[in-house]
Amino acid sequence: MIKLYGSQFSLYTGKARSYLKKKGIQFEEITSTMSVYKNFIVPRTGVRFVPVIQTDDDVVIQDTTVIIDAMEQVYPERSVYPSTPRLKLASLLLEVYGDEWLVIPAMHYRWNFPKKNDKFIYAAFGSLVLPGAPKFIQRIFGKKIGAKFKSFVPRLGINSDNIPAIEASYEQLLSDLNCHFKEHDFLFGGRPSIGDFGLIGPLYAHLYRDPAPGELIKRIAPEVCAWVERMISDEVPKGQFLANDEVPQTLMPILQRMASEQLPVLLDTDQRLTEWRKANPGCREVARFIGTHKFVVENVESERAVLPFALWMYKRPVDFYSGLEDKSSADQMLETAGFGSALQSGLQNHLAKVNNIIVFEDWKPDQDS
Repeated sequence: MIKLYGSQFSLYTGKARSYLKKKGIQFEEITSTMSVYKNFIVPRTGVRFVPVIQTDDDVVIQDTTVIIDAMEQVYPERSVYPSTPRLKLASLLLEVYGDEWLVIPAMHYRWNFPKKNDKFIYAAFGSLVLPGAPKFIQRIFGKKIGAKFKSFVPRLGINSDNIPAIEASYEQLLSDLNCHFKEHDFLFGGRPSIGDFGLIGPLYAHLYRDPAPGELIKRIAPEVCAWVERMISDEVPKGQFLANDEVPQTLMPILQRMASEQLPVLLDTDQRLTEWRKANPGCREVARFIGTHKFVVENVESERAVLPFALWMYKRPVDFYSGLEDKSSADQMLETAGFGSALQSGLQNHLAKVNNIIVFEDWKPDQDS
């Protein structure tokens, strides 16, 4: 049986767990305690990230997107990738949005509401160190571990100046998703797509389970809560993707929000990475952070770290679009969604993941020297 290493409060474990359940793949979940990190995860993956899966034949895979694609090869029935161009492109874009952008409200609502969240969160982190200890002991140790994750909040650009904008954007997103899920069980019809799995990570592990955002989502977005509950249940959906390659109009506000907020950051990250590569000739491995840049949410400008990893994810919809023989229907959708010619223009930097490390795909020894 497949083993899934992660935790209930891990954003990306939520994505992987939901995928395995919705595909009907049997698995055993193992909590990633400090002992598990030391004795299994780090030795087998070389990194300290979850989730990780271990297959029946002892293949170990890290990163949710890599995990899902590997499982799709083994379990191709009822693929999570729509077969039609517009639905597949939209689902790939929404995976990027969930994975790489909704981490902003996820981290804000987890770490900036201490009165409601701290006891819950610190006990959860402490359980990884001392699984059998009393809650008050777990909280003491959990606070030390949690401090590392909390320190990431300003790097994401979350600060007192733009918190009202982040909250306004998130609440409007919930409203838009609520309208969509009144009409559809999942993003693109009767079964979940890769886009659903991108969204479920932040919307379950942080924004549904944590006390403060959990109160908010339950109060203003009951249909989103119902979708979360469908996504985490053991029931395997029997429905189909929508016919005629039609992206629902109810998804356009979500795609437009991605285009207005996240797309400029992705494009600027690509340009900043080009500059970083010129300044660091000969580097194959891409640094996790490469300076800072501006971003805008709800007309409020702020500054955040430049995170090249997101380009590895964004490359997926860009490559899919590039490979389409007939791009006309996709172009129409992209124009309506506010992406303009961004995907047509492609990327300056093509990233790959090798041994769980992000590298330049076209790197050759001495190439940049």
